[in-house]
Amino acid sequence: MNQIHWNPKTMNTMERKNTELIKEFNAYIREHPEFANDIPDNAVVIMQLEGDEEFNKWSLALARAYEEEGHPIICAKIKKIRPVRSRIEELELDRV
Repeated sequence: MNQIHWNPKTMNTMERKNTELIKEFNAYIREHPEFANDIPDNAVVIMQLEGDEEFNKWSLALARAYEEEGHPIICAKIKKIRPVRSRIEELELDRV
């Protein structure tokens, strides 16, 4: 298996980004279930984010390990994503 070494700070940043993109992907698939039909059984779905070459390289490197085990790799390329916004509708601050 090929190994790529990333520094811990980069790894932590990439893992957080990947987790957030996976959550968004899962929500999208729930809203658009027809996309799930294009994902083979036992596939590894990797997130790719248009315009983020560092993240895309990191994500693809992780997926290569699964490819060697015979799992099909499906690339979910996110072409456009809205900024994360707070869901708080009302807030109050008190000094203590």
